[in-house]
Amino acid sequence: MTGIENVIIRQAIVHRVGNPSRGEALKLSENALTLNDPFVKKLLLQYFLGAINENELYRFTHLSDLQLNEVYNYVKAIFKKEDDFVRQSYYLAQFLYSKSTHVKVKEGELCIVHLGEVPFENETVSAVGIFKAENKESFLKIFEHGDSLEMVQEDGINVSKPDKACLVFKTSADDGYRICVIDHTNKQQDAQYWVNNFSQVQPVADSYHHTDKYLSLCKQFVTNEYAEKFDVTKTEQIEMLNRSIDYFKTRDHFSMEEFTGEVIHHPEVVDSFMEYKKTFETARNYEIEDNFDIHLSAVKKQQKQFKSVLKLDKNFHIYIHGRRDLIERGVDEATGKKFYKIYFEEEL
Repeated sequence: MTGIENVIIRQAIVHRVGNPSRGEALKLSENALTLNDPFVKKLLLQYFLGAINENELYRFTHLSDLQLNEVYNYVKAIFKKEDDFVRQSYYLAQFLYSKSTHVKVKEGELCIVHLGEVPFENETVSAVGIFKAENKESFLKIFEHGDSLEMVQEDGINVSKPDKACLVFKTSADDGYRICVIDHTNKQQDAQYWVNNFSQVQPVADSYHHTDKYLSLCKQFVTNEYAEKFDVTKTEQIEMLNRSIDYFKTRDHFSMEEFTGEVIHHPEVVDSFMEYKKTFETARNYEIEDNFDIHLSAVKKQQKQFKSVLKLDKNFHIYIHGRRDLIERGVDEATGKKFYKIYFEEEL
């Protein structure tokens, strides 16, 4: 997130949340942080907001009724009454503690913060942030000892990489607010307690969401299903990946019918793709529409994952950008080794 220099830290508090299944404790702070040092405030804002992608939005949900979502209610109470901040932070910490029983959940510091003047969709709003630091990094601290300088090792939090975050903007309250979520640890499905069990959030079905998820779907289909079902070469996989990302880079609007015709081509592969799409949506509990406006920020984010690299043992990497007819695969009869023959007009 950019433009965070004028954000106000109204209140902040830190608790320690362990894993009850390992006998680790929940340690609640009595008072909010005293933040008098402007440098510390600047570092905290970097930690809270620096890694936030405000394009990728979520909202609170619940199976039966939004009003039964615990985190939604605790955050709503903070927005409603600032004097209740510390008490509501206790509820948030206690609720997270009750959801931290999976064997892969680590003990960590939970920082809850109430922010003001946060930039969001061409205006500034209040926000409540919930951040958990599970991994510490080692630093070297230099200090004076008499006439000499000494060095000691200390552990601390990297302000540029929050492990877990849930930033709730004070907008669209009746629709579960608008939220940015980060979860850099416990990415295995069985340990995604931060998103599924604690926050209970789902993506907002907007153009960014559809573009981002559709490109993820394409990448996974080509890498897994297409390769396994249709006995295709690596170059054919790379060619379809290139066609997929090029479609999104050169269009303003996505059409399923147009995409399958121009990118996938073959009817049997299209049928397999559609089945894979259903499985993809069911596993993630959301649907991707068949027609939507393409969001450029999502394309730029996903483009990094569409690598057009053919790796040959540990000796060669071939970058393929198009024209599969100019690359030929074969086997040398004398040595039994595989080879690629590449045709070109000139070296650049």
